[in-house]
Amino acid sequence: MKKGWLIYKETDAVNNQSYIDWFISEAKAQNIELTLILREKLQIGIDGTRFITTYYNKQITLPDFCVIRVIDPTLQAHFNAQNISCFNNYQTSIICNDKSATHIELAKIGVPAVTTFHFDTSKQIDPPLPYPFILKSVNGRSGNQVFLIDNYEKFIHVLNNKINNRFIIQSADVDMGKDLRVFIIGKEIIAAVLRENKNDFRANFKLGGTAKLYQLNEDEINMVKKIINHFNFGLVGIDFLINKEGKLLFNEIEDVVGSRILSETTDINLLKLYLNHIKKRI
Repeated sequence: MKKGWLIYKETDAVNNQSYIDWFISEAKAQNIELTLILREKLQIGIDGTRFITTYYNKQITLPDFCVIRVIDPTLQAHFNAQNISCFNNYQTSIICNDKSATHIELAKIGVPAVTTFHFDTSKQIDPPLPYPFILKSVNGRSGNQVFLIDNYEKFIHVLNNKINNRFIIQSADVDMGKDLRVFIIGKEIIAAVLRENKNDFRANFKLGGTAKLYQLNEDEINMVKKIINHFNFGLVGIDFLINKEGKLLFNEIEDVVGSRILSETTDINLLKLYLNHIKKRI
């Protein structure tokens, strides 16, 4: 029986207990022993050239693979160095959890995106786009640290209350309050879901938006495949904005992606498919 670790932060484990239970149950059905590991109790390091991994300050037998549900690329690097497969892998974690790095990577392969500037508040103060524009922390998630800036006073207010220096600034010339999330496992497109929020410029489901299944056309499929072929994904969500002509523009890639909106809109068992993928990979 293959053994895996499902790594979460303590607070996220509490908030996602039903998802964790579902994950462990699906793993058991596929003859995989999946164990919840709390990141705060997991210590990793190096003694000379020997890798150290302890849990609750005790040595622990390493798994065959890890499903890492925290944003912590050092974990992937640590386990990959010991030939332990991680889902998602180090490349996905280090690039896709930095919005600036992600946009640079996708521009390299010719995927269109909304006009985006990299903005470091320790070096710059004047915005590079006219108002209104969108200001995003490079490592924000789930709609957090995303701001619609329509005047200088609001811009300065956000900067004065920032949690870090690095942002991206994006044009607001898109269909606000609407985006498309495409669920990916490995090299396969699982489904696409259109998210809309009539009460907020952010379309996130957790912020009160609605969601419905969306059928990708041929051009959109080709764009998604271009991204898929550039990475070695486990499970991710690729998000697109929609311009005024209805064309998709790349927005971001969600590494630690949830499945709530897919469960709400389809009968797809995402975790069953994901574990099938993991079994093939390990």
